[in-house]
Amino acid sequence: MQTTDPAQPQSQQMVSFSFSSQMSREDEEMARSALSAFRAKEDEIEKRKMEVRERVKIQLGRVEEENRRLANIREELESMADPMRKEVSWVRKKIDSVNKELKPLGATVQKKEREYKEALDTFNEKNREKVQLLTKLMELVGESEKLRLKKLEELSMGIQTD
Repeated sequence: MQTTDPAQPQSQQMVSFSFSSQMSREDEEMARSALSAFRAKEDEIEKRKMEVRERVKIQLGRVEEENRRLANIREELESMADPMRKEVSWVRKKIDSVNKELKPLGATVQKKEREYKEALDTFNEKNREKVQLLTKLMELVGESEKLRLKKLEELSMGIQTD
């Protein structure tokens, strides 16, 4: 740091001012030159940015077009894979609803089958009991007839001996 002393002669101060103004012109010239070089580089950078933006814009356009093309291809593939998708979907829904209806009906059928089996068992048991009773009745009727015939023979013999 240079300090200017008030005791220094005035001529020295003037020299330093004139030197300072010369430096200032050179500095100003250098600054202008640097500024124009900087502006030129900025313009170049801006130009390159615009070129890159344009290339990116073109590339994005291509990508969007490819996306549309791929979406169309996907739709075509889906329609080819299952042309009757709506009908198949409707039939599946109908099958599901019929299954929902079948579940309680199946439970009812099983319940009725158990009731039928129990009724059939009861019927068969009563039928066996009836057969046993009929057999017993036939035996009793047969014995009764034998006894009556025997009594009739005895009475008939008793009448003939008299």
